[in-house]
Amino acid sequence: MKIHLVDGTYELFRAYYGVPSVLSPDGTEVGAVRGLVQTLLSLLRQDDVTHVGCAFDSVVESFRNKMFSGYKTSDGMPEDIKNQFALAERAAKALGVVVWPMEEFEADDAIASAVHQWRDVSDVEQIIICSPDKDLAQMVIGTRVVLLDRRRRITIDEEGVKDKFGVLPDSIPDYLALVGDAADGIPGIPKWGAKTASTVLKRYTHIEAIPESHLLWDAEVRGAKTVAENLVTHKTDAFLYRELATLCVDVPILESIDDLKWVGAKRSEYVELCNDMGFDGLASSPNQWM
Repeated sequence: MKIHLVDGTYELFRAYYGVPSVLSPDGTEVGAVRGLVQTLLSLLRQDDVTHVGCAFDSVVESFRNKMFSGYKTSDGMPEDIKNQFALAERAAKALGVVVWPMEEFEADDAIASAVHQWRDVSDVEQIIICSPDKDLAQMVIGTRVVLLDRRRRITIDEEGVKDKFGVLPDSIPDYLALVGDAADGIPGIPKWGAKTASTVLKRYTHIEAIPESHLLWDAEVRGAKTVAENLVTHKTDAFLYRELATLCVDVPILESIDDLKWVGAKRSEYVELCNDMGFDGLASSPNQWM
């Protein structure tokens, strides 16, 4: 069997910025939810999609905001996307998909924990993480656990991570700590660009293994003296940023693999959802009912 783990937050934002506005009969903006329903329906029609879980950031803030004041928040997020998260979770549940709504943790943590829990189960042929999020690249294992960018129809396995970032999955948190991640509010270390970080981490794997003096580096880097000094100066920050970028794998996942088996949409809940949101054209779209 294959397990498909969907980054519901990513899919909701993708729909929000990629589809036209849609108002429900009561005037609520539901365009992103409609887009999410459509993309989930498309996924569930695939023959190899049998076991599915979907994670959402029910609130944007998480425990990481207590660790670092600059970490991403919901400040500045349009209200009409914020208001669609609860509706999106309802929609995914109505489609019969297992939903993990995150509050203390993030959606990526739920996905990482599911990977950790089931990656070694013999009956699992492959785990497909439906997201292009670079944070999730740290969970890739060979061709057994992969990322799937559904929009671009690109699958990224371990070699793909190496080709894209210049490092293996185990070094992704270190890479993000050094380079930074604007989407998450991680500033990175001054002068550490993608090429420098990948070159150095390819040789040393983790931040603590990088010699403090550039004279000891067994890697050719332009401006090595400056970047080495900057890392020494900001090493405490680098370790904090790595901790922020490291996904949790101990989020409680109460479902069994059998619980993830998709057996169809919940007819009454789904039809009610379509009525409430004005999705008349989607009311009969599921190809299988519970």
